[in-house]
Amino acid sequence: VQLQASGGGLVQPGGSLRLSCAVSGSIFSINAMGWYRQAPGKQRELVARITMGGSTNYANSVKGRFTISRDNAENTVYLQMNSLKPEDTAVYYCNKWPIAAGNYWGQGTLVTVSS
Repeated sequence: VQLQASGGGLVQPGGSLRLSCAVSGSIFSINAMGWYRQAPGKQRELVARITMGGSTNYANSVKGRFTISRDNAENTVYLQMNSLKPEDTAVYYCNKWPIAAGNYWGQGTLVTVSS
């Protein structure tokens, strides 16, 4: 199983980052996908999701700033993050949606928004 997120880093408030996630074909080809994040001391939350057909949905906290997309040929899901805020600081993960307790989580990527 591959769920390899990348693209995180340190960015100033108002800046942008683009996250990528390489996904095993066995997962990607039959599931809606989501980006999740977990901030220090908080529970993991769903940030955005995209169906196999490309329909999207966003958490209110990121609506209008983040864009999720998927490349079905490359088994990759992306998260374009603009107008970043300090409260966006978290480890970001991709996984299928919906997700069940006990499902495998791959390596996330740390996003730090700070001046």
